[in-house]
Amino acid sequence: MLIIVSFYLLILGGLSLYSYALIDPNITFFNHPLWSRFLEWVLQLGYYQRQLSWQIYLGLVILLFIFQFLFVKNYQKINTVKLAFLIAGLLLLSYPFLSHDFLKYMFDARILTFYHKNPYLTRPIDISYDPWLRFMQWVHQSYRYGWTFLAIIIVPSALAMGKFLLSFIFFKITFAAFYILSVFCLSKMNKRWAIIFATNPLIIIEGLVNSHNDIIGVSLVIIGIYWLFKKPMIGRLFLLLSIGIKYLTLPVIFISKNKKSWINKLIFILFIILLFSLFHPAMSSLFMNEILSWYFIILLGFLPFYEEIITKLNILFFGLLMSYYPFIRYGEWLSWNEIQVRHLIIIVFGLVNLVLFLIIPKWRRSVLKFVK
Repeated sequence: MLIIVSFYLLILGGLSLYSYALIDPNITFFNHPLWSRFLEWVLQLGYYQRQLSWQIYLGLVILLFIFQFLFVKNYQKINTVKLAFLIAGLLLLSYPFLSHDFLKYMFDARILTFYHKNPYLTRPIDISYDPWLRFMQWVHQSYRYGWTFLAIIIVPSALAMGKFLLSFIFFKITFAAFYILSVFCLSKMNKRWAIIFATNPLIIIEGLVNSHNDIIGVSLVIIGIYWLFKKPMIGRLFLLLSIGIKYLTLPVIFISKNKKSWINKLIFILFIILLFSLFHPAMSSLFMNEILSWYFIILLGFLPFYEEIITKLNILFFGLLMSYYPFIRYGEWLSWNEIQVRHLIIIVFGLVNLVLFLIIPKWRRSVLKFVK
């Protein structure tokens, strides 16, 4: 296993370096000749050799899924929490290359901790003299997440004292800490669940590299489920806190510690229906205008209840990560054509996953077991 883990860590190191291929050219972490030469090389790759960049991304994603399979197969031989620390450590300095949300989190917290204004009422564009605006997106939007997330992110923001590099690092540490807490709690319940979560490529890319706040939301759900079996009141508190990340996760407060409860099945089905209903224009305009891959991270919070189903969703998860094709390959983001292509990729892989649930006997039995 040492050889497998070593190769896996090399792949993660490669992913961390590759993530800077799509860094915003206006961002300056620090000035040093070696750093400048590195940026010149990766920017050339990400912006001017897009076909090669896509091939590298595709290869990295495929390798992540292969290694997850190997880890799950040999989960008893692995110290999952130590592996989680290594994964989080290697990806700590990765750049959120497929999303600008992470930078928006940093600025929202900065509005409160540095400018002492209400981020719910103040937009980044309202602070037009801030030097961070040169690389910010969504500047016309005020803070749109829950109170739990705001309470969490003001800590790394305050510690950074207005410095961009410190803020970036402290925010990354915060997201990594919740990831490790999730793995720890899962390992206390079932080591296999922990390794499935820790090495899941959707968690790796969307949770640790792109650092979407969904990783904190699902972590609070997992922590809540862990305590639900020990001290229900503490468990309910963490489930309540998870709703304060994104209000879309409201149904989790009703999760039952009874693994066979119809309530849990209903909540799980509700999330799947809700996520795919975002393809409908009426629903998508009500929420985030489109369906995005990191929304599906919440499904991994149900590992303690529906491991057999979730482990067979890897085809869908692969499709979610493949939906970045038009952005990496052509640089299109949020254009009508890009959204349609991205949605088509997700639908195709989702349908393939569904068909396999219907035609493969073992997979079909897992569905029947869930329905009973």
